[in-house]
Formats: sequence, structure tokens, C-alpha cells
Amino acid sequence: MNQINQIYVDGQFVTPHGTDLFELRNPATAELIGHVRLGDESDARDAVAAAKAAFPAWSRTSKDERIGLLTRMHEAILAHKTELLDAIILEYGAPVSRADWMVGHAADSFIDAARALESYALEQTIGNANVIMQPLGVVGLITPWNSNAGFICSKLAYALAAGCTAVIKPSEMSAIQTSIVLKALHEAKAPAGVYNVVNGRGDVVGAEITRNPDVAKVSFTGSTAVGKSILREAAGTLKRVTLELGGKSPSVILDDADLSQAIPLALQVGLNNSGQACINGTRILVPEARHDEALAMIKATVDQMRAGDPRNPATVIGPMVSQTQYERVQRYIRTGVQEGATLVSGGEGHPDGEGGYTVRPTVFANVTNDMVIAREEIFGPVLCVLTYTDEEDAIRIANDTPYGLYAYVFSADAEHATRVANRLEAGRVSINGAPHHPDVPFGGFKQSGIGREYGVFGLQAYLEPKALLGAVAA
Repeated sequence: MNQINQIYVDGQFVTPHGTDLFELRNPATAELIGHVRLGDESDARDAVAAAKAAFPAWSRTSKDERIGLLTRMHEAILAHKTELLDAIILEYGAPVSRADWMVGHAADSFIDAARALESYALEQTIGNANVIMQPLGVVGLITPWNSNAGFICSKLAYALAAGCTAVIKPSEMSAIQTSIVLKALHEAKAPAGVYNVVNGRGDVVGAEITRNPDVAKVSFTGSTAVGKSILREAAGTLKRVTLELGGKSPSVILDDADLSQAIPLALQVGLNNSGQACINGTRILVPEARHDEALAMIKATVDQMRAGDPRNPATVIGPMVSQTQYERVQRYIRTGVQEGATLVSGGEGHPDGEGGYTVRPTVFANVTNDMVIAREEIFGPVLCVLTYTDEEDAIRIANDTPYGLYAYVFSADAEHATRVANRLEAGRVSINGAPHHPDVPFGGFKQSGIGREYGVFGLQAYLEPKALLGAVAA
């Protein structure tokens, strides 16, 4: 049984002032596997004070000093790879192949940030001014449960690279992962107070970070609804914000696509991370003339997907993170049926022989873009197949959403796909399955967020330009 009773403030593991306990459960079985003691507003204020005290010295460090720490953090996470991998599977339910990628992403975030810092000019001369990119100050980093370790590491890496200090509010549902990440990062020997971590609820610890006048910026990844509340609260102190929020991404299969190649890729991006990812391409758009052909291939593939035990190498879809999330997905499946969509694969309930919070990968056809299941983010393995009459219709449907985080285009002609991709309203568009690249900006249009992460764009998000007119460049 995991009992996590400490937070991390000013370079030390300490017992929080807060006393509430949060249950940790194995999503594959629903069994209780531990508790985490949650911090409160007092703990958040202590963490902010520690970060504020550490900022003057850290903000004046050289590139080499920051890169040195980031390199040590990278090595420290890798040293705990096996332990972190096991925690992600146990606590989150990620299939083993996905969990392995998640650990690598967490560790590599520090090297990615170091590379961005090394190539970035923190000072430049413009006209009669020396323009300095100055670190913002104390930043609040609030991470979600669907990739907790990865988001802790990636947000922290770029904040430290910029010269900021940090207070991290990780998901309380991912406390085992957080404890392992913390153990590793502590071994990297950062100066005390440069980063601080407080387990706690969003409406308690997260709210204190967001309203605290000593916090200069909040970077949040999570739901659009919570992102809006953070933006409203941050306005009180004019905090800078980066918000990476929800999505309802289209996968546009063009009429010249080779379906034998496009369909597997579309299903992969639609069901990646067991459907619990903001970037999932959950609306699959196919030409009317090829609907039956595409649907038959989709059904045949999804019907063969194994959902259940995340430790089984054959598992493609792991369990939902919690009973609440399981019930949410069930409600959306019922809604799709009630709206008149055709259930092609899956449906309500558990897959045969499985329990816990595992759901059946589900596909709906005859979906129109005004249906709830086509407009709202479900955050589970539920796909909608929509048809379009011509390319203009496909672009219209793809863009007819309040979101704009990701989009996918599939075509036998890369130039054709690129022309369509240029017209889609999304922060990232993947053509023919092009994978994530750590130096490429990530963030959303419309209600999918504000700002960008990764690469020099992620570094700039923690910097503010200051112009010294008439100054002599250093």
C-alpha cells in the first residue's frame, strides 16, 4: 500500500499542513492501492515563498549552469525509469508500450529544453537598445492526470531553462508518479526553492497559486472549463498564462487516400493513450463515396483491439483513470445512441472478461457535426465517423468546432494534404501520421488554449522582453 505523506518545499521533503487524504486506486481493478495526503492553501503559500526567495539567484545563472541542472535532471529520471514505468501502469493504467513512451518523454523534456536554451539569444541589439529576455519570476505549473510525469518534467524544464522558479501542483490522482519524479529530481541537486511541489486539489492548492500575487505566470494543462476559471482568476493580478486545453480533433481522410494506410493511422491517433488525450482525432471524416469501404475497415480493426490489462503487451486500450471517468464515457455512449448515431463497434459496459474502469472501444457512424458526441470532448475511446460531399465540405466540418488543438490529414499526395492542412484551424496539423517533434510549438487555437509549449516557443513563454535604450550591450 502506497502512503504518500510528504510534499517538497525549499529543497526538502516535508509533511504538509493539510490533512485530507485522497484515495489512489488501480484503474485496471478498481482496488485501493494507497493514499496521498493533500496540501492546502498554507502549503501553497509556503511553496510560493520558497520559490520567490530562490528566484533572484536562479534568474542570474548562466546558460551553462541551467543546462547543467537540466542534464542532471534528465539523467536522474532515466535512473528511475523502471520504477516510473511501473507506477504509470499501476496508477494510470497506461498500456505498457504507451507507458514506456511516457517515461522517455518525461526524461527527454529536460534535454529538449536545454537544447532550446543553448540555441536561443537571451540578448540582442535592436536599434539603440539592448533587448534582454528576462525570466518572468515565480511560475505556477498545474498538470493533468493523463500524462502527469511528462507534464511535470516538460513544464518544469522550460521554466528552469528560462531562469524562473516554480511551484508545481500535480494531479492528486497521480501521486505515486509524482513521488518517483520528485525522488529523482531531488538527486539532481537543484538549489533549494528553485522548484517546489504541493499535492492538492485544484480548487484549493491550484486556486491559491492562481490568485497569489507573488506568482507571475500560470501554465495549466487540463479541461477548457478549468482553464477559463484560471484565466478569470489570473486577471486579478494580470498573470501571464499558458493554457493547453481540450480538443475535438478531426482526422480528414481525403478522397485520394489509400485507406489501407490511412485507416490504421486514423485509429491510432483517435485512440492513442486509451482515448484520454486532448490531441486525439476523435472525428474521422471520410468521403461519402467511400463511406462503406472505410467503415468496414474501421469496424474490423476496432473489433480486434484488446482492451483491458495494461500489462498485457497485446493491450491497445487501457482502463479509464477513475470510476468518474468511466461513468462519463458511458454517458456519452448512451447519448450517441439517443441522438440517433449508429453504433458500429463497442458500446456500453466492460469488454468481456474485464473489470475495473475498462471501457469498450466504441465507434459511431451516421454522425452529424451538430450531435453532442461530435462537439464535446469525451476523453475516452469513442470515435465518430462523419461523411463529407467534397473537399470544401470536409474543411467546413473539420473547422466547425469550438476547439482547435490538433488536426490530421491523410492523402496519397503530400502536396494535396498540405494544401488542406493549411486551411484547418488548429495549432498543429499532422500529415499522414507525422509524429510529435519536441522542438515544434504545441498549443491550440480557439477554446483549445492560449500560448505555446516546446522548443524556443515554450522557452519564450517564460520570458519577458526588457529594452535598455542607449545601453551598451554586455
